[in-house]
Amino acid sequence: MSRIRRSVKVVAAVTLAVALAAGCSSGAGGPATATGTQDSVDAALKAGGTITYWSWTPSAKDQVAAFEKEFPNVKVNYVNAGTNKEQYTKLQNAIKAGTGGPDVAQIEYYALPQFALTDSLVNLDQYGFGSFEKDYAPSTWSSVRVNNGLYGLPQDSGPMALFYNKEVFDRHGIAVPKTWQEYVAAAEKLHAADPGKYITSDTGDPGFATSMIWQAGGKPFTADGRNVKINLADAGTKKWTATWNRLVEGKLLAPIKEWSDDWFRALGDGTIASLVTGAWMPGNFKSSVPGGAGKWAVAPMPTYDGQPVTAENGGSTQSVLKQSGNPALAAAFVRWLNHGNGVKPFIASGGFPATTADLNSPAFLDAADPYFGGQKINQVLNDASKSVAKGWTYLPYQTYANSVFSDTVGKAYLNGTSLDAGLNAWQQALVDYGNQQGFTVSAG
Repeated sequence: MSRIRRSVKVVAAVTLAVALAAGCSSGAGGPATATGTQDSVDAALKAGGTITYWSWTPSAKDQVAAFEKEFPNVKVNYVNAGTNKEQYTKLQNAIKAGTGGPDVAQIEYYALPQFALTDSLVNLDQYGFGSFEKDYAPSTWSSVRVNNGLYGLPQDSGPMALFYNKEVFDRHGIAVPKTWQEYVAAAEKLHAADPGKYITSDTGDPGFATSMIWQAGGKPFTADGRNVKINLADAGTKKWTATWNRLVEGKLLAPIKEWSDDWFRALGDGTIASLVTGAWMPGNFKSSVPGGAGKWAVAPMPTYDGQPVTAENGGSTQSVLKQSGNPALAAAFVRWLNHGNGVKPFIASGGFPATTADLNSPAFLDAADPYFGGQKINQVLNDASKSVAKGWTYLPYQTYANSVFSDTVGKAYLNGTSLDAGLNAWQQALVDYGNQQGFTVSAG
C-alpha cells in the first residue's frame, strides 16, 4: 500500500536484466510444467522436515502454531522480514545471490508477475494444485496465474467497498453515495459545512490509482511475454481522472499521508469521513482506530452509472521459492494455509478469505460486527467479490512501477493539479524502464 523504497528500483532492475539476458522467461511466458498430482506433497508432509516462511500478516504466527500442532513432524521457522516493501527488497537480494531466501514467501498479487518473470518461483501445477481453481473467486485465481504457470494459492481478496463514518454523514445530512457524481457532491457539501472535514484522503497511492482505473473499465497494461503495451490515457483511465481531478484540484482530499499515525487518528476523530478500499480493511480499523468503533459502516463502492462493479485492491498469495531445499513440503504448507485448515485462523484474525466456501458460509455472512454497529458487513463485502470487473492485468514489473509513482503522478497530488499529466509522465517512465530491461514496450 505504501511507496516502495528506492533500493527496490535498483535491485528489481538488476534482477530483471539478468533474468531476461539469460532467457529466464518460463515463469511469465514459457511453457507450463505439466499438471501433476498431489502425491509428492502428501508424502513430504508425512515425512516432515523444516521450512522457513516469510510473512508480515497479523495471522501468520497463529497459522504457523496451528500448522505445527496439526503436523508436529514439521517445523516452520516464521520470519517477519518486514512489510511488503522491506520484504521484497530482501527477497530480490536473496534471488540475485542465489541463496538466503525462504522456502515460502508472502507476495502480493501485483508483485507476483515480477517474481515469476525471473523464474524464481515453483510452478504449483506440477503438484496438481490447478485442480483447486473451482474453490476460489475468479478474480483471485487469475491473480496467481501468470500466463501458463500457477505461482501460489490465493490467501485473501480485496474487493473494494465504501467504508464511511455514519456519524459524520448523518450529522451533515449526507446520503450514502451510490455514484461517483454523488460522492464528489458529498465531498463538496462536507468540506463546505466543516473545512476541517474531508470525504477521504489520497496523497498518491499507486495501488489505489490502478484499482480505481480497473473499476472504471481501464486496461492500461497488457503483456504478452516480453511484449508490453502501456496506455494510461485509455477510456477507463480518463473516466476515473475526470472524477478524481475534481477532488484533487478542488483541495477536497485530506492532506494526510495514508497509514501514518495522523491518518489513523483522522479516521477516529471524523476528519476523514470515508475510505474506498479493499475488504481486508476491517481488521485495520479494529486494531488501529479504536475511536471509530460504532461509528463506521460499509456500503457498496460508488460506480459511474449506479450498476454494481468493483475492483480488487490488495491481496496476497504464498509462493514457493525455487531456492527451497524441500519444495514439496513447502507446497504442502501453502496448500494448508490457503486451501486447508489454515483459513480458519486467518478469518479469526480479521482476514477476508479467497475461498468461496468460506465466503459463502452462513457463519461468515451472518456475523454481526460490533465495531460496525452490528452491521453484517461480510454480506456487503462478499457481494463486492462477485462484481469485480474482468480483464485486468498488471505489468510484469509492477513493483518497480509502483516505486516511481510518487516521482511522477505524486506531483499532481502535491500541487493540486490534473492527474492526467502525471499519468503521462508515469507512462513514459515505465516505457523507458521496460525497454531498458529487455522488454519491447510501446505506448498508447
